Amino acid sequence: MRVSALEGHRLWASSYDLSPNPVVALETRILADLLCPIARQRFIDVACGTGRWTAYLGEHGASPFGADACSDMLAQAGQKRFLRGRLVRADAGGLPFCTGIADVVLCSFAAAYFPSLKIAMEEMVRVARKGGRIVLSDLHPAGISAGWTRSFRLGSSVYEMEHSNPSLDELRAAAQDAGLHLHRQVEASFGPPERLIFRAAGKEHKFAELSTVPAIWIGIWNKI
Repeated sequence: MRVSALEGHRLWASSYDLSPNPVVALETRILADLLCPIARQRFIDVACGTGRWTAYLGEHGASPFGADACSDMLAQAGQKRFLRGRLVRADAGGLPFCTGIADVVLCSFAAAYFPSLKIAMEEMVRVARKGGRIVLSDLHPAGISAGWTRSFRLGSSVYEMEHSNPSLDELRAAAQDAGLHLHRQVEASFGPPERLIFRAAGKEHKFAELSTVPAIWIGIWNKI
């Protein structure tokens, strides 16, 4: 069943943190190191969802704030330690934060859901301080080309969320047009740690094939 991104995340919210996901696990493993330094940095987590990264940042000494358009996702995030009073319901195209307030702006697995990537990128740049970082991660376009979907299972039903499929060139162009300088980009495929998730789900037979496809892409920019 195909649903809007907002409706999909509303339905997914209560089980999002409970279902092992190899794509999320891979991103967590790779991105945790790339976000350093974390302590004493002010982060804004755009489209923070259930606060997976927002809570992690707080646990590691940052001052994080999260914004998401889905109240159900925020309700789950609000149950996590460090996040009380640090979450706001807002669309990425209209972030309710002061200009230049963030050392780092993070956007994880959300760019393809924005009605306007251009406007969202401009907002992320606006709230970052000069010299600050904008960090964006998403499902790799190669995975989409290989037939992967942005979907989840709830009971006996599978829901696929409406989304765009921006290419890497489009993502980089949107950042460049917003005045950012690309510092680093990473393309990563599944490795041995994710194999355990495939095994637990009874899908280890798919691991060898899927691990040849780049699963995630991460871009890190500096605000000039």
